[in-house]
Amino acid sequence: MTIKPIKTKKDYQMAINRMKAIFDAQPGTPEGDELEVLGILIDKYEQEHYQIDYPVPIEAIKFRMEQLG
Repeated sequence: MTIKPIKTKKDYQMAINRMKAIFDAQPGTPEGDELEVLGILIDKYEQEHYQIDYPVPIEAIKFRMEQLG
């Protein structure tokens, strides 16, 4: 297990691919620990580079109303 900070899109994609490969790892195993750490690193990278703004409340209500007909 080689864990390093995610600094680039290439690092991010490699981390995502590795996470997919070990997604079903059991907690408490080396791969389970790796999965947990990768999740934290990926989350941090996504928060810094792919921020999602909160919707305008009225628009969110309208959207939900349209969904419900």
